[in-house]
Amino acid sequence: MNESEFEQRVAETLLRIEQAVEKDGTDIEFENVGGILTLEFANGSKIILNKQGAAKQLWVAAKSGGFHYGYHDGQWINDQNGKELMTELSRLIHEQSGEEINLT
Repeated sequence: MNESEFEQRVAETLLRIEQAVEKDGTDIEFENVGGILTLEFANGSKIILNKQGAAKQLWVAAKSGGFHYGYHDGQWINDQNGKELMTELSRLIHEQSGEEINLT
């Protein structure tokens, strides 16, 4: 994957997350600046997704830890456990905020 494909996939993924949060009606605020998407919850905690161009990965920082996702076969896959980003992000959001959201 070249740099422009990576940038496009990241932009599409972050937009998909934003749209799901808006559509779901959850109490989650978000801000996307320069490829960094911050999700802020009513309890004041945050989950941050940011692109790592050199590694061609999406990184997620949550209360429970940091996670790295590479793009494989049309999905962002966790390098450590092989799980898909949207499934894991739905779980992380619930664990951290109590909000139920399905990003898959």
